[in-house]
Amino acid sequence: MADSSNQFPRPIGALKRKLNDPTTSFARSSSKKATKHSEHDSPRGTTNGHATNGSRAAYVQDEPEEDENEQEAGLALPPENDDEDADEPADDEEGRFFGGGVTKEERNVLEFIEQNEDGAPDEEINLAWLKRTALNFERKINKNAELRAKYEDEPMKFVASEADLDSEIKGLSLLSEHHELYPDFVRSGCSDSLVGLLAHDNTDISIAASEVIGDLIDEDSGAPPEDWSLLVKSMLKAELVDLLVSNLGRLDETVETDTAGVYHILNVVENLLSDSANAERLGSKKKLLEWLLRRIKQADEAATQKVSQNRQYTAEILVILTQNHDENATRLIKLGAVDTILQLLSTWRRKDPEKDSDEEEFAENLFDCLATIVKDSGGCEKFIEDEGVELCLIMLKEGKFSRNGSLRVLDHAAGGARGATLCDRLVEEGGLKQLFTTFMKSKKLDRELTEHIIGIFASMLRLLPAGSAARIRTLAKFVEKDYEKCDRLVQLWKDYTSRLNAADAEIGRERKNLSDAEVDANQDEWLSRRMDAGLFPLQTLNVILAWLVAEDGGARKFIVEALTKQGGGGLDTIRRSLQEQLDGIEIEATNEAVSRRDMLNALVGCLT
Repeated sequence: MADSSNQFPRPIGALKRKLNDPTTSFARSSSKKATKHSEHDSPRGTTNGHATNGSRAAYVQDEPEEDENEQEAGLALPPENDDEDADEPADDEEGRFFGGGVTKEERNVLEFIEQNEDGAPDEEINLAWLKRTALNFERKINKNAELRAKYEDEPMKFVASEADLDSEIKGLSLLSEHHELYPDFVRSGCSDSLVGLLAHDNTDISIAASEVIGDLIDEDSGAPPEDWSLLVKSMLKAELVDLLVSNLGRLDETVETDTAGVYHILNVVENLLSDSANAERLGSKKKLLEWLLRRIKQADEAATQKVSQNRQYTAEILVILTQNHDENATRLIKLGAVDTILQLLSTWRRKDPEKDSDEEEFAENLFDCLATIVKDSGGCEKFIEDEGVELCLIMLKEGKFSRNGSLRVLDHAAGGARGATLCDRLVEEGGLKQLFTTFMKSKKLDRELTEHIIGIFASMLRLLPAGSAARIRTLAKFVEKDYEKCDRLVQLWKDYTSRLNAADAEIGRERKNLSDAEVDANQDEWLSRRMDAGLFPLQTLNVILAWLVAEDGGARKFIVEALTKQGGGGLDTIRRSLQEQLDGIEIEATNEAVSRRDMLNALVGCLT
């Protein structure tokens, strides 16, 4: 039985579900966007250059209809149509991009094309298409830049070019279904140009760029790793992260399109983090971390739910940034993340979030993030200083939803760099009573909760100093009331042993007909199945039982008799488990592993 404590640490929590792209809910007009989302409206309502009114300018209706005598602030409305076109609707009326100078005859032609485009053969997406698209894309960028520079104070003279540029940006989404063109897209320089548009003065353009970037690097797009990495590296070299952070600072989430823009930026960040190598790059951006912490604190007064999707998404990004990335956790600690998260979690001390809501996901992500942070020495210190232990004990006693989260945090803190201090504080604050009460009721609760409790017990027995008041009080809890807690431990030991034996038997049957090479190829998958069956908690239970046998004569007698009655073979079974854990620790181990090896050696000696 290999020692799995380092290979498979207790889980912080998986990311639960794919968030819904808010774009559809923000769209004001229906159109046929020429991307892989064939029936998907963008927040700006554009349709690959075709507006719903027939203009070649992109049509985005951001505001409710106004009185016909009113004008949009800062921009003069285009002149009224002449009498010949009096019955025609005004081009791009009240849209973000105004009319493109299309005549009635041209408009009729465009409408005819649009009405018949479904019957037209699809354009072949190949290298020739990419070259044409890249050329047009660069031309649109240059034309818009020239007109903006020439008519800086006359937006009506460059707004049509902006609409054309918006359309070209959206057309690039087609590439997300043709990954074989990614290398040529990078070589053409278009990827750099697309990233550069994140700095465009018009936030509609920067939002469109972030949306398309998200499509191109979507981790679920099926792009081969080498093509995905090539594109991402090119974009990162073009200062993608800095430009994304800059956009987060200028978008106003009280505006619907900007809310969608924040979502698309977070989506890009999440996709970048699908390669763990990028976590350090993003975590090093102090402004990004500061924005993320501000955003999880920011209440969403206009949200239909208590917690908006963007706020929940932000918490999810924090979890990804900190899991298995100690330096990012340290950076967040220095920015006050522990206090921020504790204040937010205190909302659910005595009440539960709405089930299956963004609020529930938000709370789960906060617990996951805190559980990661408190493993760090500085994080645990702040957690204790900010009365995190007390808050978790209140949740454990009075909460329902928050019970698992609070135990998860305490378990990871107790097993972290400052675990001894945490365990001592836990005893000092009266945590033993609540922990053992919950433990004895845990047969009615879920497996995760039980496993976090036994994880805390193992840390306390390992870290509390011999002869200390805290250790004596802890041992007394295990032996009180006729060793009922020891009996519960043995019952759990039996349950996990049965599960693991069943998994081992199934694996044994499978390997009978396999070659040595096939056996080697299946080792990881078999270990995963053994973990699912309860390998790690069974190892932890063996350590706890060994400590109790070593520390108390009465507990030793009770445990030996109980194990024999369960058909467990007495102390020999526990000793074998400890020895297998020892054998699984590498010779050149970390300081933590060396400490664990010393502990296991001492316990094996006590069981001999």
